[in-house]
Amino acid sequence: MGKLADYLVLLRFPGLGGLAIPPVIAALTVGTFDLFTLSLLFLLGAYSSIFGFVLNDYIDVEVDKKSKELKDRPLVSGSISQQTALWICFTMIMLTFVTFFVLFYGKVITPLRFLSVICILIAWILGSIYDVYGKKIFASDILVALSVSFIFLIGALALNKQPSLFTWIIFVLTFNNLFHMNAIEGGIKDADHDVLMNVNNIALRSGVSVNGKNLIIPTSFKLLSMLVRISSIILLFIPFIFFNNSFFYWQLIILAVASAGVLFFSMKLLSLKQFDRSKIRKYISIQSFLRYSLVPLMLLPIIDVIPTLILIFLPILWYLVFTPLTGVKLLQPRM
Repeated sequence: MGKLADYLVLLRFPGLGGLAIPPVIAALTVGTFDLFTLSLLFLLGAYSSIFGFVLNDYIDVEVDKKSKELKDRPLVSGSISQQTALWICFTMIMLTFVTFFVLFYGKVITPLRFLSVICILIAWILGSIYDVYGKKIFASDILVALSVSFIFLIGALALNKQPSLFTWIIFVLTFNNLFHMNAIEGGIKDADHDVLMNVNNIALRSGVSVNGKNLIIPTSFKLLSMLVRISSIILLFIPFIFFNNSFFYWQLIILAVASAGVLFFSMKLLSLKQFDRSKIRKYISIQSFLRYSLVPLMLLPIIDVIPTLILIFLPILWYLVFTPLTGVKLLQPRM
């Protein structure tokens, strides 16, 4: 059980229900509902996510050893070897190409399908640059945000479908969410040990710091966080302007409440005065679950009720089912 738990933690398996779903959402925005096709796209999202996280852990193993709270990470503790981590990364690349082969089998390789393969290559390159050099490149969070956005776009292009307005809106939302998660949330969460390695990130350059137990978050950093959050909320409501006859008032209300929840817990995180990693992790996790509901709620009129409910509850149920296998408390991920 211990070894299994370590692998699940290394692969970020409890989070894959949400992390692997972007290409699936892109496919739904262009009218694809075939379960087999959506499953293949989910696998593509999962492989890319695992590749990115495992490579990041491999690159950061020496940095993570400096943090007492990260001593239980599989590569830091030595329960999983660094060589095994590299083999996992290589396996994810091979599985990605196998999945593309299955997805394209018997079909003409059109410019759009070819572009989807280019997108995964770009995503790998950007993600790898972030993993290897991200701590030295200022604002490198943009790279990982773009990486996941390109992975999202694969869900439409690989099916030989032109991205719709919804596709492009969610493309930008994906960028915003990943940028906020890494630059803002990650910057606060890792402020104590990033400074030890002279990390050149937005948080530290903005003045985010830990002095003893005190957490200092400058106003400029808070404004950046709110700018990203509010711009995302505006994007969520743009379709209601262009397709106002296709939506429901109750849908607007639920979307507004969920958006307010994301803003509330974002402000709770930004208002912390004491550095408490467990509380920071909890606020980050709650924001993540709320975010997972926003896009499906926006898409409800074009994908129907059942797919919307699946998109909302799959990440939550996946997390609840697999987290106990890692030996980690709920809302307290080892990240």
